[in-house]
Amino acid sequence: MTIAVSAEPVTPDQAVRYLEPGWFTRNVFNRIVRRLTRMGVSIRGSRELRVRGRSTGEWRSTPVNLLTVADQQYLVAPRGITQWVRNLRVAGGGELRLGRAVQEFTAHELADIDKAAILRPYLELWKAETGVFFDGLDASASDEELVAAGAKHPVFRIGAAG
Repeated sequence: MTIAVSAEPVTPDQAVRYLEPGWFTRNVFNRIVRRLTRMGVSIRGSRELRVRGRSTGEWRSTPVNLLTVADQQYLVAPRGITQWVRNLRVAGGGELRLGRAVQEFTAHELADIDKAAILRPYLELWKAETGVFFDGLDASASDEELVAAGAKHPVFRIGAAG
């Protein structure tokens, strides 16, 4: 039996679940969204996130939903502590692509207490797509419920690079 050991220290607030995408999401849905996004077609805010890998330094990409609240952009990780979240925490920024347009950015992770104001509009827009990862919560959840859920869902405020 082989046991994988992470070289990264895990703090208590990071010791949360990660929900791996299923076969359909990985092999069909994400590929369609990625292809459309690369063609310049955004599906309700979809972008291709590119961030440098924390170990290799090579560019990694994944489709994400870019949320705008009060003229500020955010990335929410509905599946929890994903590889892109780990990479973004180390890199501190990356690129968001839509077609040929590339937006370089810096990322600032929000504290759990500040996430309710972002998770509510996120769930309004994408509950049908990602709601299963929020344990039955929707946009009508109380602030307390959304703050509690925040520990499982990293949220990053996107700023201009440079």
